[in-house]
Amino acid sequence: MTNNLENHPSVFEPVAFIVNVLCAILGAVIGMQLVTTLGVTPNTSIIGALIAMLIARIPLNVLRKFRSIHRQNIVQTSISSATFGAANSLMIPIGIPFLIGRSDLVIPLLIGVSFAMIVDSAILYNVFDSEVFPASGAWPPGVATAESILAGDKGGKRAGILGIGTIVGVIGSFLHIPMSAFGISFIGNIWALSMFGIGLLINQYSKPLFNIDVNALYIPHGIMIGAGFIAICQIFKIIFVKQKEVKNKSENVSYTRSASRVKKSLLFGYIAYALIASGIAITCGLASKMTTKMIIGFVIYAAAAAFVHELLVGIAAMHSGWFPAFAIAFITLIIGMLIGFPPIGLALLAGFSAATGPAFADMGYDLKSGYVLRGNGNNSKFELLGRKHQYIAAIVAFVIAMIIVFLAHNSFFSKDLVPPIDKVYISTIKAGASAEVAKQLLIWMIPGIILQFIGGSSRQLGVLFATGLLITSKNACWAVLVGILIRVIFIKLKGKESETPLSIFAGGVIAGDALFSFFSPIVKLRK
Repeated sequence: MTNNLENHPSVFEPVAFIVNVLCAILGAVIGMQLVTTLGVTPNTSIIGALIAMLIARIPLNVLRKFRSIHRQNIVQTSISSATFGAANSLMIPIGIPFLIGRSDLVIPLLIGVSFAMIVDSAILYNVFDSEVFPASGAWPPGVATAESILAGDKGGKRAGILGIGTIVGVIGSFLHIPMSAFGISFIGNIWALSMFGIGLLINQYSKPLFNIDVNALYIPHGIMIGAGFIAICQIFKIIFVKQKEVKNKSENVSYTRSASRVKKSLLFGYIAYALIASGIAITCGLASKMTTKMIIGFVIYAAAAAFVHELLVGIAAMHSGWFPAFAIAFITLIIGMLIGFPPIGLALLAGFSAATGPAFADMGYDLKSGYVLRGNGNNSKFELLGRKHQYIAAIVAFVIAMIIVFLAHNSFFSKDLVPPIDKVYISTIKAGASAEVAKQLLIWMIPGIILQFIGGSSRQLGVLFATGLLITSKNACWAVLVGILIRVIFIKLKGKESETPLSIFAGGVIAGDALFSFFSPIVKLRK
């Protein structure tokens, strides 16, 4: 039976545990290889689901259990957690001190960012399916993975629609069309995605049409700072201010995470980040580079930067399926430069900030997959049990990723294989910041504040607009905007009931893009 609502399969079942460990090792190796050679981290959730489906079809009784969609969900959670953990949360941060010429700081930073990654995922686990990060949110890649697993399990019309979407996704990706951007336009909030698309449009055409480089003027960064500030205030309003409007808003919505639990989790997160930042500062010898006041300021700012970074990345990931982790970490670096931290402190700050966010977003996608597979929250007890097993699987995968990165990072660095974006951090640190940069950030904070305030916490207009401005992906703007137009027309003609087949189609498109994005770099590497 594929969907037993009485007992959720355990992550510690012997055969399943071995498969999960092997998938996590595979994911970690893939993540390290691709992030250092091509600068990309593929979505391996779909690959994990396919592996589980293939295992289930091996004619051995011991493997028949993998026909369970919940075991498949645990497998895809393991491989995606290891991939994103090894690549985004570990390899990118530790490449920064290596490039600045301080190889002696790689291991201390690796230990620090490993703890940060665990804290990152723990916070998401405790705030997922709250009013701040609802399970009913878009989380597009999570929907894509769930639809793929359901199609493999149920077949029929659902499989047909998903198959068409997958073919469209693969063909579009082959033609260099950003199909994940096209797919998310059918799933997320239309207002949020419209602002995301407009941001992408301005980013792509501001320079060729108007000779304005928005990034050189720090326009996206200023808007994200302004929008991010209001977004954090909106989160605090939900969890700290008990007003009637908030209560009324939640009357017809049932969450498995209360506002008080979210409050405690975020407080725990900040304290944990402060302790980790203190540990990094002490073990990396910042005491000899800074005054006592500067070290205290560094710890407070680093913890705040990591905390805000993960929340903003999570918001963007939930609504758009894209998370601008590098861009937001870059903003925290610029602010750190304006504060006046020394170069080595900035390198550690950039690495620490970059480590938070990816695990948060990726776990959000995985828990969304599980949420859909477990019936969209119809059985809260079963949902919470399944979510717990997913979380354990992710933690095991993160530990495996830590071990793999610890053992293999030297072999990559000795061949000058370092994540390309680390070179941007280093060049920025060496170039320094100026009063003009501060002025631009302050000016462009204003429209970010206004947009985010107008959209509110449900639409996140400012954060999504800034996300679009910060992401450079050729023609992604047209993919998003055309997708939204098709979605609006389709719903107008077919009615609200058409949203279900549209989301299944979108899941196929995103899955097709993920499959092509995964196998294409591997083929290139072999050549």
